[in-house]
Amino acid sequence: MDYFLIITTLVVLAAAFGYLNVRFLKLPNTIGLMVITIVFTLAVIALSYFDNTLLNAEKYIIAQIDFETVLLDIMLSFLLFAGALHTNFEQLKIQRWPVLVFATLGVLVSTFLVATAMFYCLQLLGLQVDYIYCLLFGALISPTDPIAVLGILKQAGVPKKLETKIVGESLFNDGVGVVVFLTLFQIASASGTEIEPLDILKMFGEEIIGGILLGLFLGWITYRLMKSIDDYDIEVIITLAAVMGGTVIAQKFHLSAPLAMVTAGLIVGNNTVRESAMSAITENYVDKFWELIDILLNTILFVLIGMEMLVLTLEGNYIIAGLIAIPIVLLCRFTSLLFPINFFKKRLDFVPNTNLIMTWGGLRGGISIALALGLTQEMHRELFLVITYVIVVFSIIVQGLTVGKLVKRLGRSQL
Repeated sequence: MDYFLIITTLVVLAAAFGYLNVRFLKLPNTIGLMVITIVFTLAVIALSYFDNTLLNAEKYIIAQIDFETVLLDIMLSFLLFAGALHTNFEQLKIQRWPVLVFATLGVLVSTFLVATAMFYCLQLLGLQVDYIYCLLFGALISPTDPIAVLGILKQAGVPKKLETKIVGESLFNDGVGVVVFLTLFQIASASGTEIEPLDILKMFGEEIIGGILLGLFLGWITYRLMKSIDDYDIEVIITLAAVMGGTVIAQKFHLSAPLAMVTAGLIVGNNTVRESAMSAITENYVDKFWELIDILLNTILFVLIGMEMLVLTLEGNYIIAGLIAIPIVLLCRFTSLLFPINFFKKRLDFVPNTNLIMTWGGLRGGISIALALGLTQEMHRELFLVITYVIVVFSIIVQGLTVGKLVKRLGRSQL
């Protein structure tokens, strides 16, 4: 089976499951696709007791796809650029300081809180896991997933000011989270080799600051090129080239590609650039093109997340640990947001119950699974992969379906 056939199979499944969702379930696409794919995979597993042809085919597809590489090195750049392109830049400018603190301090605090809580909970379950590996889990599960968040919040009725905080935080904190994870991964893999604090700071600086600077440069170049011509076909291709070329450059020089794409997308998508560099027809084509890319990659991604069930080691203790981790992760997120929200709420007129809605609306998704798949066996990969999968499924299905109801229950008039 070659890659074209694998991609074709995934697109056909995404189209079929998407149709079933729109026609019958009528759930938000991200949720509906995951639910249908999980049900499909369970049905295939049940059918395998009589005929394992379908199960073997699905296992082969999963075995041929390096989920971590496909998502983090390829799909993520396109999805983040598309998300940033359609983010309200003016609102984000107003909320820039809380978003920055949420995406940095919030992720770091949550990482250590989750790690500490899980370290002791796993011991109670008889699972002896070193604290450094719990820190790795804290780092991969703390960032909220912009791919899941963007798709669901549009239908949840969250107030615009609050939606900007959640979306803005999600766009930036995954890049920060990946850098934190890679730093901890390097420390955990050092095997006695001493790592200097300056080395860690250097890695942070290169990845985060370098990624943002690259994004600024890409956004400026894209703006200048689009301003100098008036041809919507070529201008759409220029935006595509910025994402693909920028990702290659970021990977080559060890910069954060996610942060570069978010920064570039925010620059290209802001109203000033749109008004001065894009004609009405160009703007329409750029928006429609990236909306299509966003929808296509999202559908494929959530089908893949559902199919990843086949790689899990479903031991009883692992599943129990995953169920226990759900309230732990939510409580740690709530706690990590307390200080920045209380600090900024009077200055920026935060809506009531901001912390509660940001906690429940901060969904986890494919990025956490991709990072968990990157763990080694020594780092308890199977355990943390099951825990992560349980949290992601709960997050997308339960939190995703109820965040809108939570907003209504808290009182739309107050928000």
